[in-house]
Amino acid sequence: MITSSPAFVVPVPLDKSYRLLNHGPTVLVSSAHQGRTNVMAAAWSCPLDFNPPKVTVVIDKATYTRELVEASGMFVLNLPTRAIAAQTLALGTESAKEVSNKLDKHQVKTFQASECEAPLVEGCAGWLVCKVVPEPHNQATYDLFIGEVIAAYADERVFSAGHWHFDGQPDALRTLHYVAGGQFYVTGESLQVAA
Repeated sequence: MITSSPAFVVPVPLDKSYRLLNHGPTVLVSSAHQGRTNVMAAAWSCPLDFNPPKVTVVIDKATYTRELVEASGMFVLNLPTRAIAAQTLALGTESAKEVSNKLDKHQVKTFQASECEAPLVEGCAGWLVCKVVPEPHNQATYDLFIGEVIAAYADERVFSAGHWHFDGQPDALRTLHYVAGGQFYVTGESLQVAA
């Protein structure tokens, strides 16, 4: 349950939560442990399973986020939008190990869900609250984390009834896809094909 958030944030049924990641967006991985928090950008994440819903994300050993995720056993995948593209790039470029106040420096606003200590980032289109499924070999060898989604939320302006609907909404609400060198693509128009 969201404790304080923008008015348009609504719960997503867990059986539809995989659809938040199905279109391959860049994510912000947020983490927290004993009052310490961090957010980093990640381009390598995807849905893994339906019931219970699971996701994967690559979190490098050298990151501060990795320390917090391993200590807490929790993380949030936030789906950033065009409106916060500059912040997303900065959060993926700067390490909290070197820039201890990077969230304040880049004016990252957050809110809380009751399910975990990790913050949810404002300006995103979706949020997946995840509990780490321990896979020590994958984590150590490939930096690959599996998370069981225990709660999911979305901006109802662009995701409702289990579906994305970016068409007709402000471009600032479209999710990001990172290429490299500061270049993003944003989610484009939909194309419905009859089955």
